[in-house]
Amino acid sequence: MSVKPEHYDVIVKPVITEKATLVGDANAYVFQVAKDSTKPAIKEAVEALFNVKVKAVNTTITKGKTKRFRGRPGVRSDVKKAYVTLEAGNSIDVSTGL
Repeated sequence: MSVKPEHYDVIVKPVITEKATLVGDANAYVFQVAKDSTKPAIKEAVEALFNVKVKAVNTTITKGKTKRFRGRPGVRSDVKKAYVTLEAGNSIDVSTGL
């Protein structure tokens, strides 16, 4: 499968948090993705960019929190995350980047 420029627009960045590393034990990886991306588009992008076989894709949308910045209220952006489960025998090194 060839890499298309659109694949880089679908996947924004890998999420490296404590919870994201815990799901790594189940051969799953977490990526921040574009809000308008679909599960088939995410699957195609991950398979093309990392040369792996994807088993399942689950997505969540985290609503932005209201925070104060220099005493003034502001709102963080909404974030869409994709939990990508890989077939057995496949792995991704998220620390190297795209």
